Amino acid sequence: MAIHVVCPSCGAVNRVPDERLRAESHAARCPKCAAPLFPGSPADVTGETLRRHVERSDLPVVVDCWAAWCGPCRMMAPAFAEAAGRLPATARFLKLDTDSEQSAAAALGIRSIPTLILFNKGREVARQAGVMTAAQIERWVTAHAA
Repeated sequence: MAIHVVCPSCGAVNRVPDERLRAESHAARCPKCAAPLFPGSPADVTGETLRRHVERSDLPVVVDCWAAWCGPCRMMAPAFAEAAGRLPATARFLKLDTDSEQSAAAALGIRSIPTLILFNKGREVARQAGVMTAAQIERWVTAHAA
């Protein structure tokens, strides 16, 4: 069986066999652009690319809604990146700048930042506002992604 994974670089939808996902996710590359499918770091997205990831990926999608001027957002950024590095084939970690993507932030109902949103199978399944450590993010993702 294969799962669909959206390339974080070019947005192409890729089919990755389950056994390859578990065994060698670090080596999987997009056939369209040759970028790693699981880079182990968050990818910056626009509202449009976020929608593509949410709608087309079989992996859970974790979105960090943030802004450059937000001190707590900057404080949580390394923890979010660390969690992404620890769970690269478990979930797709994305960052949405709420200042440059105001319409996407409004559509998501973002009222405070930082806010993490977890999507699974195209639907929002969990939301958490406020700063979290890497360990807290990992626990939150694994608890809600199943």
